[in-house]
Amino acid sequence: MQVLLDIKDSKATFVMELLKNLSFVKATPLTPSKADFIKELKGAVQEVSLAKQGKLKLQSAKDFLNEL
Repeated sequence: MQVLLDIKDSKATFVMELLKNLSFVKATPLTPSKADFIKELKGAVQEVSLAKQGKLKLQSAKDFLNEL
């Protein structure tokens, strides 16, 4: 299982050291750009889910192209 944690910078070193000392855990820090990408991707997935449920109205392709 993979888990994404959001840790305050002031506590990150402590948490990473703790995780490294657990033999059954493999901890790899993310770069800030990868963390931002994951947050944006998560938001996009939530928007798609809302659109599928009919809770979010999507713009038609024709309207999108007209904006360009």
